[in-house]
Amino acid sequence: MRAVLALGCGLAIALSGCATVDEQPSDRLGHAPLQTAAGAPAGSVRLLASGAEVNISVTGAGLPPGAHGLHLHTTGACSGTAFDAAGGHLNPDSREHGADNPAGAHLGDLPNLIIGSDGSGSASATLRGARAEVLAALFDADGSAVVIHAAPDDYRSQPAGSSGARIACGVLIAD
Repeated sequence: MRAVLALGCGLAIALSGCATVDEQPSDRLGHAPLQTAAGAPAGSVRLLASGAEVNISVTGAGLPPGAHGLHLHTTGACSGTAFDAAGGHLNPDSREHGADNPAGAHLGDLPNLIIGSDGSGSASATLRGARAEVLAALFDADGSAVVIHAAPDDYRSQPAGSSGARIACGVLIAD
């Protein structure tokens, strides 16, 4: 009886922690498979929303350990060994780059992706702007891409935070 009571109390405590589940982003808006220039899988991206906010979740796999700049880019193309077809950072409001820049940040600015010694890691962020505006920028006529860079973003240098070469890329696809 005591074990049943303890189990019941544990279940009640666990379920009380779920009160915020409704607040979690749940509307699936888009996704992108990430790949290296050699075509190897490098992780995935998921766009989710709850109400007016759009959230991005990035999972990296098979990447070098350390911090890597992570950005949204203007064009939904990941061709070429340097992923140059993705264009520059997604910046529909013509802001400067960087969360630490008093004049920044723009829509393409995301937190660094931290990759562990096993080659995997994740990052997530709420994108700046209302849902309709963000989706219009992401899924315009030429689309957009998510790019992972070789070095960390310093969150202030123009135009890309000194984050170095592009090592992985994925084209966002609407769900």
